[in-house]
Amino acid sequence: MTHRERFLATVLGQPRDRAPYWIYWWVWGATWERWQREGLPAEFKTFADVKAHLGADEPPRTVPVKLGPLPDLSAKVGEDAESVTYIDSWGIRRRNLKGNEGMSEFLSWPVQTRDDWRRYRDERLNPADPRRLAGDWREKGKAWMAAGLPIQLGTFPDTGVFGTLRWLLGDEECLLAFCAEPDWVHEIMEHMTTLWLEVFGQVVKEVRVDVIHLWEDMCGKQGPLISPAHWREFMAPQYRRIRAFADAHGIPVVSVDTDGQPDLIVPPMLEAGVNLLFPMEFAAGADVNVFRTKYPGLALMGGIDKRALALGPAAIDTELERIRPAWESGRYLPDLDHHIPPDVSWQNFQHYAAALKEMVKG
Repeated sequence: MTHRERFLATVLGQPRDRAPYWIYWWVWGATWERWQREGLPAEFKTFADVKAHLGADEPPRTVPVKLGPLPDLSAKVGEDAESVTYIDSWGIRRRNLKGNEGMSEFLSWPVQTRDDWRRYRDERLNPADPRRLAGDWREKGKAWMAAGLPIQLGTFPDTGVFGTLRWLLGDEECLLAFCAEPDWVHEIMEHMTTLWLEVFGQVVKEVRVDVIHLWEDMCGKQGPLISPAHWREFMAPQYRRIRAFADAHGIPVVSVDTDGQPDLIVPPMLEAGVNLLFPMEFAAGADVNVFRTKYPGLALMGGIDKRALALGPAAIDTELERIRPAWESGRYLPDLDHHIPPDVSWQNFQHYAAALKEMVKG
């Protein structure tokens, strides 16, 4: 089977030769530096070289059209001995500690008021901006189709019904808006979805697409940041629009990326047409074995506890045995539950990759 055929058969629960062997998540910079000290071959210049060396299958390639703010707002603001302050592509002012690859300190958000929103929308979120379709995406799409690769529209941080609302207003501010200014929340979500679908509509005229992907990051260990009722009221209408577009253009997969424990919002996601969910963080209680049993029609990716890789071969082997029921059940793409942190040695990672490959490929 091609990479595309194997991926789609797995997500859709159809006959296949085996599960995909993915190494989806990338490494932190500090992890890469550690591996270089521990014997990473000098000819490996990027993590893509490592994945190719390990013989990993190809996950979906993302069509590089522009789905966020245009013009991009990125700018460096300042630097001192301990940190760098900058503005990201969405206009969020952030502070990063030097030598620390954890989450940024978020200092301010681009939209404070409805007037800010209208100005931002009119200046930077025009669906018809011709720059959205600039670049070599047509050529790349044709090459990916010829190579039998799965192809995706949407990616972090520019496509997410909740994700982009949060990126505009801020964490607490967007949650308050659900209760204090619900019409505004609906307006933002509707506009963003319209933008994406207008661009998607141009892409599908020239490239065969297999996945529409939405980045939400809307759960923590305690559960989702909004209730299932709010998900149905605010997000479901936009997801149904996306699912209708997907169905009309033969796009079989709608995927969602959210960290944390998403159990409470899985039912409304399924109702609205989502059929692939990841990364399934075990540390947050998102056990792929439980989810595969509870939601048999939902495909999952991830779910292997990355913390086991720091503990050595025995812990890695035990962790792979833990997820075996999900792997055997189908509709599951076994992979780590997030990026590879610097407590993982090069030796341990090689053991993990070999053991996963043996499990999947036999």
